[in-house]
Formats: sequence, structure tokens, C-alpha cells
Amino acid sequence: MVAQKFEINDVDFGDSFENYTYSADDTILPDMSPCIAVVNRSINTAIAIVYVLVCFLAMAGNMVVMVVILYNRRTISSTDIYLLHLAVADLLFAVTLPFWAVDATYGWVFGDVMCKIISILKEVNFYSGILLLACISIDRYLSIVYSIRTHNQKRPFLIKLHCVAVWVVAIVLSLPILYKGEYHVPGMNRMVCYELLDGESAETWRTITRFLRHFIGFLIPLAVMTFCYSVTTWKLCLTKGFQKQKAMKVIIAVVLAFLICWLPYNITVFVDTLMRSKLIIDTCDKRYHIDGALFATQILGFLHSGINPILYAFIGVKFRKNLLQLLANKGFIKQSAKSQYRGSLSSTSVSGLTETTI
Repeated sequence: MVAQKFEINDVDFGDSFENYTYSADDTILPDMSPCIAVVNRSINTAIAIVYVLVCFLAMAGNMVVMVVILYNRRTISSTDIYLLHLAVADLLFAVTLPFWAVDATYGWVFGDVMCKIISILKEVNFYSGILLLACISIDRYLSIVYSIRTHNQKRPFLIKLHCVAVWVVAIVLSLPILYKGEYHVPGMNRMVCYELLDGESAETWRTITRFLRHFIGFLIPLAVMTFCYSVTTWKLCLTKGFQKQKAMKVIIAVVLAFLICWLPYNITVFVDTLMRSKLIIDTCDKRYHIDGALFATQILGFLHSGINPILYAFIGVKFRKNLLQLLANKGFIKQSAKSQYRGSLSSTSVSGLTETTI
């Protein structure tokens, strides 16, 4: 596919150049002089290495989570189903990281079609991740505050239906990313994977899709999680029994991990959106700082795909027990190694609050 031709001054590359630095002579027309993209190969090589390491960590960790949950599918709970889909989303995202690693080093060399596929996988992971966490918060809210049991025979079907709805919504919200394509940057010997938009409506389209991403893909699910966990925590504080409060530790840790990894990036993207909308004056100096922030916070967001399995292993008593049981049954460890965890399941299964592999 032939890349569309644009003049460098007609295109606002925004976060496509978070790996590059910008320079301009601020003493002469600081608000009008073009920003010059310069590739820093040493930094890009370091980025590629980080992406590859995160890929291995995320793929190994999430595959273990999926195996442990599916191995215990006879006793699978509503939260287990959500976490299974969350692991699938992170695994799909991890598959894209080698492509971004090559892109950081050599530019986009995989063609126009792969640019669309890899970009949409990244976007779907983001939307499905936060929507699934919102579903988990609602599920725990109903289970604890209203004591709605998860053993209802129709419940697993409804949960699976919710997960299908999450994937459909995530895919629909990610469709605007299909405007991305392979593009040659004038003055640079490399291709980039970028939105191929032109004309007067380009900035309007970018602004609308950006605000939809902020509100539907982050702020609304965040508000739902904040409400559900605030009320749930208040309910647990009024309930006797330490185990009931302990039951929420991993779930809250998963949510906090998501916020720590993705909130800085979303705030930075929101500022970038304001700059694109001309609500904040865009200069080369501001573009340099915002692109540096986009670069740093995006790496933090990418790290999230490998964090959840670590949380399960270090905080989730039941997850460790089920993992050891699986390893023992398959002969990887001795049966005696799992004896210390025999009481874990019974001690954490309280009032349906811990019906989860974590």
C-alpha cells in the first residue's frame, strides 16, 4: 500500500514521536518554527530491550494464571472468569511488544496491515482491561454489600455474557485506530505507524476520539470502581472477621496496579489532547516535554501487562495453593511441598467473598 503524502507542517504527530526529541530555535518564532525530529538510537535500543523483557514476563506470567484458573474450572467463580479474560487481554498485548521493540530500533518495517492489527490489539487490551476491572468491582460490590451469592447456576453464563460484551465494546471503541497506517516521515530515513488523517476534519476527528477514550475508556470505569470499592470497604469495616477484609487485598492490589500504571499515561494524553484542541498553546518546547512524558508513561503502562501475575503470586494465598497443587499433581514438586497451604482455601472462603483463584 502506497503511503499518503503529507507535508511535515500539515501533520501533528503527537504521541507517535514519543521516542524522539525535538529542537527549535526559540529565539526566532518560537510558536511557529517547525519541530525537528531527531532519533536517539541509544535510548531506542534501551526501550526495545525493556519491551522484550516485559513481553517474556507478561507471556509467562499470564499463561501460568490461565493454566491455574482453567485447571480448577470445576470450582471457577465469577471473579475467576473475569481474571481469566484479563489474562487473555494481557497475553494478546504481550504479543505486540516485539513489534514495538523493532519499531523503536528500526522504525515500522512490518507494513500497513500489521500496523493496523498491532495497534488495535494494543487498544483493545487497554479498553478490555479497565472494563473487566470495573466488572470485577461491581461483582465484589454485589457479593459483599448485597450478599448476592456466586453459586447461582445461571451466574457463570451471565458472567461469560458480560465478558463477551466487554470484548465487543473494547473492539468497537478501538475501531478508530484503523485509521493508522505506514507513513514515511519527511526528512527521516524511517517509517512510522501513525494515523493517516488529512483535511480540516482531521483534528476534529482526533479530538473526538481522544475525549471518547478519556471518558468511556477511563473516567467512567474509574468512577464505577471508586464507588464500588468505597462502599465495599465501608461494608467490610463494619463486618466482624479479619478474613473478610483479607479477601479484598488482591483485588484492590490489582486495581491499584492498573491505576499506577495507566493513570499517568491518561493524564499525559489528556494534556496532549488539550494541546491538539488548541486549548493549550502548542510550542516546540511544550511538545518536547509532553512527548517525553508520553514516552515515559507509556512504558509504565506497558509494564502493567506483566504485573498482575506477580501480585497473585505474592499476595494471593489461594492462587499459590492452587499453583502448588497443580505442580504437585503433575509431578514437578513433591506432594509434601503443598501441605502448608492446605488450610488456606478453607480460611479464605468466607461468605462467598473469596470465591476466586486469587
